[in-house]
Amino acid sequence: MSETTSETMPRRRIGSLEVSVVGLGCNNFGGRIDENASAQVVSAALDVGINFFDTADIYGGTLSEELLGRALGRHRDEVVVATKFGMAVDSERKGAKPDYVRRALEDSLRRLGTDHVDLYQLHQPDAETPIADTLGALDELVRAGKVREIGCSNFSAEQLREAHAAVGEGAARFVSVQNEYSLLKREPEREVLAECERLAMVFIPYFPLASGVLSGKYRRGQAPPAGTRLAGASVGRADSPLSDERLSAVEALEAFAAKTGHSVLELAIAWLAARPSVASVIAGATAPAQVRTNAKASSWVLTDEQLAEVDVIVPA
Repeated sequence: MSETTSETMPRRRIGSLEVSVVGLGCNNFGGRIDENASAQVVSAALDVGINFFDTADIYGGTLSEELLGRALGRHRDEVVVATKFGMAVDSERKGAKPDYVRRALEDSLRRLGTDHVDLYQLHQPDAETPIADTLGALDELVRAGKVREIGCSNFSAEQLREAHAAVGEGAARFVSVQNEYSLLKREPEREVLAECERLAMVFIPYFPLASGVLSGKYRRGQAPPAGTRLAGASVGRADSPLSDERLSAVEALEAFAAKTGHSVLELAIAWLAARPSVASVIAGATAPAQVRTNAKASSWVLTDEQLAEVDVIVPA
């Protein structure tokens, strides 16, 4: 299969934004990888046609936004930058009260080195703040031109309905929800995906590789490789991300993917991209080679028969 290029990477919409079907999750920046490595990952993403970069104020202890902004440099206006607020940066900077929404955005704009955020997302619900208050503040930021679209993350179907009902006429509304979703965690299929369709929202899956379990790096009965995300995790225990049950499912998925000349990682991304509500599959990377591998998956369009076979291996 030829390498995906900027000419062939499919695009989809998040509200008014046009994004690559495979995006780059920047949660490793400033944490697992330094500034130079982060810049190499961003450069590789641009080379293969990825234009959607997703970060958050808390990633890398606020460094992720800074490193992403510097790495994008002159390419800023060619891409879609998404960030999040609401989880605790520290004891004072957290939540979704209107005053903090405004402060959090200004902090993110400064770190990103930009005058606007394309997709600004509430990272988690704030039980202490009425969602109508948060939405009102976000609408002000959209009207001021500092935010293009707004979204949410870690919301249930009920919380999505509540947010939709709280939007005033003509005001900005959530156009996307970003929740965990993968071949090994199909909970969004119970309610959230259907709610997205009903509310004309799109879904952005995070942890598409189940924290690396679907990368093909882990094997039953073998210690996790050093330097991987799950290095040190117990193998085999029922409560472990590397339980025998999970790794058995991965082996079956690997065998299925191999029949069509693909890897289990490509299957994990292509399967998510096949879901009607999914706009972009945001996968993290710590090296350019990982970016290229993730992007390559965008060219595999699974057939209905293949999707049905996957359902047999890992039922919803």
